[in-house]
This record gives sequence, C-alpha cells and structure tokens, in this order.
Amino acid sequence: MKPDARGRRKGLKSLLLASVSLAFAGWRTAPAQQMNSGRLLSFDDMVQPIVKGAKLLASEVHIEAPLLADNGSLVPVQIQVKSPMTAQDHVTHIYLLSQRNPVTQMAVFHLGPWNGRADISTRIRLAGTQDVLALARLSNGEFRYKQQEIIVTESACVDAS
Repeated sequence: MKPDARGRRKGLKSLLLASVSLAFAGWRTAPAQQMNSGRLLSFDDMVQPIVKGAKLLASEVHIEAPLLADNGSLVPVQIQVKSPMTAQDHVTHIYLLSQRNPVTQMAVFHLGPWNGRADISTRIRLAGTQDVLALARLSNGEFRYKQQEIIVTESACVDAS
C-alpha cells in the first residue's frame, strides 16, 4: 500500500470517528419530546408554553371525565366549550394537557366554524393521579380552561410511551 493511501485512510477514519462521537454527544443531551419524567407540573408550567401571556379565563369549558379511573390506559374524556361557532367567534383549538404524563400535551384538536359546536370526545392515557386540563383557544386569541383531578388506581405511561 502506498504511503499516501495509508495517510488518507487514517484521516478518513479520524474524521468518521469525530463525526460519530459528535452526533452521539448531541443525542445524549437532547430531551426526548420534552419529557417530564413523572414530576408534577404547576398550572403555569402546563399552560404558558401555549398561551404565551394571552388572556386566560376559567369559564365556558366543561370536562366530563370519571373522578376515579380504574385503569389509566383508557380514560374517557369529553370536552365541551360554549361558543356560537360562527365565522367571527369560534373555537380554533382544544388542548388536552397532563400534569404528570411524560409528554404534557396529550392531544390537540383543530376546530372551526364548520364544526357547528366545540365538542370532542376521546380516550387518554394517564400516568397516575393528576390534574387534566382542557384549554380552548378562541378565534380572537383568548383562552378558556377547565381543570379536573382524575384519580387513577392503575397507572399507564410508566414506560414513557
């Protein structure tokens, strides 16, 4: 083998090792989906990343969910927001936020006047007893919310899924 080829191979090998080690260094420090690792979040920790200082009122939102859920893997939740749902005045988004789950934002529903009413029904997974928050964004930029504690006897989301 020629001396030039050996030097090039050593250089390429060093470059490859450096790029792989840099990729892994960045990978280890990045939080996966901004996970909370089971710590309880405060109201502001849950809401402020979405609201960003906009007007926030505790009215016109209704949560229908069990107070006691035997299994955190399938908790039925229904959210209703009082709104005329006209082109000028309607709900644009409904956020379901979790106080304890590994990922705070469990679901986002996009709505508009074509929906006729702001009413959603779904099932969620809960990692233990916690407050669940329904946050509605209105077409004028304001937010409405309702918070409800759900007691969970058998937790879901223990494997950060």
